Amino acid sequence: MKLDITSVDGVADGSIDLDDAIFGLVPRQDLIARMIRYQLAKRRAGTHQSLGRADIWRTGKKLGKQKGSGGARHGSARAPQFRGGGKAHGPVSRDHAHDMPKKVRALALRHALSAKARDGEIIVWSDASVAEPKTKVLLDRFAKMGLRNALIIDGAECEANFSLAARNIPMIDVLPIQGINVYDILRRDKLVLTRAALEALEARFK
Repeated sequence: MKLDITSVDGVADGSIDLDDAIFGLVPRQDLIARMIRYQLAKRRAGTHQSLGRADIWRTGKKLGKQKGSGGARHGSARAPQFRGGGKAHGPVSRDHAHDMPKKVRALALRHALSAKARDGEIIVWSDASVAEPKTKVLLDRFAKMGLRNALIIDGAECEANFSLAARNIPMIDVLPIQGINVYDILRRDKLVLTRAALEALEARFK
């Protein structure tokens, strides 16, 4: 697949051939959905917890006499059925993450990239840099290109001025190549890759 390369200003800067092994696959929705579930589960805090009967301090004295009341033989005020007692089967702190093979995660990323390429939603820039960190200037450039909802992936390090200018723009995310992931790719309409990002991706999947 061949794509035109432009600058941040929208000026043409040649073209590039995308590797079909990364961008030319037939997207598998099941694999992509599995990866998104993995990512969202992994980022859950899992710190929710309620007090069970073992966590409640209340008197251990028997509530009533053993016989003659006509009711159950309750022996603890910590039981869930009493006001102030522990919660039955309440949430406890735990890790929601589950395992997923490294090769499957890498394959899911390639399928997500291929899905974007198939829909024509990949833009290639020569680089992602600006002379000064001015959000208004960057907004004007994005408006000319029609870029309103996008994930921008740069090389090993994002250019400081560009990151500062873009961080306040809604629905625009800027990440280094190490941070590229399936969920962020699919939650944005456009995927913008720099030359450095493409080179890093090809080296990664070589």
